[in-house]
Order: sequence, then C-alpha cells, then structure tokens
Amino acid sequence: MPRRSAALLTVLALALTGCGARVADDPAGAGTAGRETAGGRPGHRPVTVENCGVRKTYDHPPRRVVTNDVGITEIMFALGLADRMAGYVMPDDKGRVDAVPWKAAYGRVPWLSKKTLTRELALDARADLVFAGWNYGFGEDNGLTPASLEKLGIDTYVLTESCRHGADGGARGVMPPLEALYTDLTNLGKIFGVEDRAAALVKRYRRQIAEAADRAPAHRPSVFLYDDGRDKPLTAGRYAGPHDIITKAGGVNAMADLKDSWTTVGWETVVERDPDVIVVNDYGDTSAAQKKAFLLSYPPLAHVSAIKHRRIHVMDYAELVESPRNPAAVGALARYLRGVRAGG
Repeated sequence: MPRRSAALLTVLALALTGCGARVADDPAGAGTAGRETAGGRPGHRPVTVENCGVRKTYDHPPRRVVTNDVGITEIMFALGLADRMAGYVMPDDKGRVDAVPWKAAYGRVPWLSKKTLTRELALDARADLVFAGWNYGFGEDNGLTPASLEKLGIDTYVLTESCRHGADGGARGVMPPLEALYTDLTNLGKIFGVEDRAAALVKRYRRQIAEAADRAPAHRPSVFLYDDGRDKPLTAGRYAGPHDIITKAGGVNAMADLKDSWTTVGWETVVERDPDVIVVNDYGDTSAAQKKAFLLSYPPLAHVSAIKHRRIHVMDYAELVESPRNPAAVGALARYLRGVRAGG
C-alpha cells in the first residue's frame, strides 16, 4: 500500500540517522540521563534503562507511542504522556473506561484497532516506540517482536510483568508484580524526562498499598484467581498481577508456587487446594456472571470452600494486569477479604 510504503521509508530513514533505542555498550550510560525541558525538547540527553534484562539506550523522548492493551495504555496516561501517543490497540471487551481518571485521555488518543497489534499498524501510525508485552502484543508467532520493530527503526519497551525467563524463555515474570509496575513507571519517567512525576506516582501507590495492607485480615484466606477456561482454568502464578494484589490485600494466592505469570492448571489442583475465595477476572466474551454460574454449577468444585459458601468476588481485567489500577484493587479486595473466615 502507498501509505505503508511511505511510512516504511520514513522509519528506515530515521534508523539510518541513528534515531532509536540500542543495546548499551557503556554501562556508565545509565548516568547520562538529563532532565527534560518542557515537552521533552532540547536539554534531554540519551537515557539508558534496563528492560527485561537488556540495557537499552533511548536517544530522544519518543513522540509517537503506540501501546497495546488497557493496563499499558493507562500507565502512559497516569504519567501524563497522552500527548506523546499516536494511539492504542485494545479489544472492546476489556471493561468500561468512562469512570477512570483517564477518561479524557481516552477521548483524545486514537483507538487504532480493536484487534491485534501488528507491524503494519505501527508503521501506519508512524510510531517511534511500541510499548507492549510478551503475549500482550509481542510474540514470535505473530512476527511482532522488539527485534523485528527495531529493524524498522521503531523503538520498543516491554512490559516488565511479561518479561520471560527460564531455559526456554517460556515462563514469564522476573520480579514481584507491583515491583514490575514501579519499575516501568520509573524507567518510563527517565525515558520521557518526567522522573518527578513517576516518583510521585510510585510514592503514592506504595502508600495506598501499605494502608490497605494495614487493614487486611489477620487470618489470610486462600484465594484462587479464575481468568477463564472450562477444561483447564487459566490462573495467576506468583509473577502475575493478581499474586501481589491478593497477598497485599491479606490473602494467600492458592497458586503462589507456580513460577510463572498467567498460566493454566488442572481443576484437580484447585479442588486439592480448596480456596476460601475465588476471584473472577471480568473480561472477554464470557461475562463475569456466566463465569460465576459455571463455577457454582461445575460438579468437581461442589465441595470447594469458596463454592460451598458462594464466596466469588469479581474484579475488572484492568485491575488484575499490571496497571495504575492495581493499588486501588488491593484496597477493594482487602475490604472483601475482611468478611471472609479462612477455612469456614
């Protein structure tokens, strides 16, 4: 297509002039960040951050960012960076956004697609940075990887919650989920020259979570996160957002021993661990009401404590993936868990 070809030539030209991120050769590069003047204009120097174990240098604050999914998009909004965005990609089944603090930003920033993030979409948007995650937009199966975009002169930043590890790179998560949020806020603050804004957010979120933890129940009921799935449930291991949300709210993640983020288990494992509460992730074509009805009627779960006592708590998708909604979600779940008696 002519438009796509023109965009490709533009980004290739930028790449040839040295614009973009690169793997840092000099470890001292981390200290080269200069404070940005208004809007990221003259005065900003190259910035080096560590992202998923890779040290990357960003020569200039990006001006046309494309994000994938609601949590990632709202990280940009929370940092006040809506004016640096070319658009976002997000299915329309990720919950309502008309009551969030960033409603106005959603109205200003283009909604580029309700389907899949692609290289073509990034090119057509004239993106200079794509902010996504492994299985949150990036993936070898769809040909969209940081390496493939950087060959086209488009910088990338990978959501820390999704960082991959293990011998085959199949498992995800390299740090506690809320630390992943703080890490991304801090890194992006440096990249865009809004360090003070990022530091203020991290301080506020830490305070919110500490206050919720102070009010959490002492008995710590066990909690199983149910995302979806009939044959096998998709749930959250210790590196997914719900793990920190559950534990900081005063619960125990029933699948805390899984050293992965979002992953599947067998129903027999759920029955064996007998959670006191089931948290339902509200998103997708299957409504929260339908998920709840399935859980309550599924015979193998009949004697599980959460089902016997009908203790099913619904939370929004954007509260459970890495996002600025996580701190408030901790408080909401803590309030719910205070009314639950573990083992009863």
